[in-house]
Amino acid sequence: MMRIQRLFSILDHLRLARRPVSAESLAEKFEVSLRTIYRDMGMLQSMGAPVRGEGGIGYQIESGYFLPPLHFDDDEMDALILGMRLVSVRGDAITAQAAAKVLSKINAGLGKDRKDEVFNAPLKAYSQNDLPLLYFSPLRRAIRKRRYTEIDYLDLKGSRSARTIRPLGISAFDDVWLLTAWCELRKDFRNFRIDRLDRLEITDQSFPREKGKELDDYLCTL
Repeated sequence: MMRIQRLFSILDHLRLARRPVSAESLAEKFEVSLRTIYRDMGMLQSMGAPVRGEGGIGYQIESGYFLPPLHFDDDEMDALILGMRLVSVRGDAITAQAAAKVLSKINAGLGKDRKDEVFNAPLKAYSQNDLPLLYFSPLRRAIRKRRYTEIDYLDLKGSRSARTIRPLGISAFDDVWLLTAWCELRKDFRNFRIDRLDRLEITDQSFPREKGKELDDYLCTL
């Protein structure tokens, strides 16, 4: 039983890894010998798991394959439920509906012994924030499609400005959602409160990937 659980955990670990994972690293993480890891990987491959191993590089999931979640332990289930319920109360109607669908799909995938565990979980989320999020979903689409976006923005002093931006990411804080963007007017990164946007128009023009103007570049400045 312990070995089966370890095999599932190894697949989960490889699924999350962005680079190949060495056998030594796996052995250290799961507190077993290298020989055990080699046997485990051989078993996974014999079972048809899309795992590729290369000497001197490590193990990784074959590109092009999708592995559905294998199981959720209690902490993982709590995290999923809380996360979706927070999105439901902090996002707009579209994200709330999407979160409800995610929870329904998770519940449908559980065994009979855990039926309706998602819906009956004593984990709740509330928000007293009723700030308008009219542009929340359009912004998410603009970020995914990397489209130049034109906005009118009201700062906290009530001053209005028109900007053309490259929308890069959205962050949730205690009271507000912030849009991080590259501002073509200021030639620098800027954060905009989504509830302070007064106009938004997504253009048909996509912005290129450009070093120094990406979200990762902004995060490096923090």
